[in-house]
Amino acid sequence: MQTDNLLKQVSFIKEIDKLKYIQRKTKLFNSDRCENDAEHSWHLAMMTIVLAEHSDKPIDVLKVLKMVLIHDIVEIDAGDVFLYDTTKSHINTDEELIAAKRIFGLLPIEQAEEFIAIWTEFEDGITDEAKFAKSMDRFEPLLQNTSNNGGTWAEYNVPHQTVYDKKKVIKEGSTTIWNYAENLINESVDKGILKK
Repeated sequence: MQTDNLLKQVSFIKEIDKLKYIQRKTKLFNSDRCENDAEHSWHLAMMTIVLAEHSDKPIDVLKVLKMVLIHDIVEIDAGDVFLYDTTKSHINTDEELIAAKRIFGLLPIEQAEEFIAIWTEFEDGITDEAKFAKSMDRFEPLLQNTSNNGGTWAEYNVPHQTVYDKKKVIKEGSTTIWNYAENLINESVDKGILKK
């Protein structure tokens, strides 16, 4: 049984290496290179560890870490949909659920069920852990875009109100981080790197 579990786990580990090839639109800090999903997930995990004290509610940091590390694995099959895409909804949960069942299904049943449950909890965004995880997910690209003179906002001509509406979910997990983020959005308008 242990050998069977190990073989399934190694199969999963090999499969998720594909996450390194999923390119995001957002570029690395002060760079013209797009980040990939694996880099994004790692960065969110570090942000969670560093910024957890700013959560409005007590959170299980390990659970948040699991969320931010696995939330984009489904994009191996479903692809990355740009947050500001005007032709396809960023919320493609049906496609992603199929992907979650296939990819997490490579694991032993108990782990597969846990990962699907954690992924679903993140997607639903109701628990304190999910709210904080989503805060990290929206905060990181905001920091990247402000470091890149507007980054994808400028490149795709994303208006201020759209950015504001997409980023205000940060407030659900952390008022402190939202206040900081909102200030960065306003400064970006003042600097002309985000159109009002």
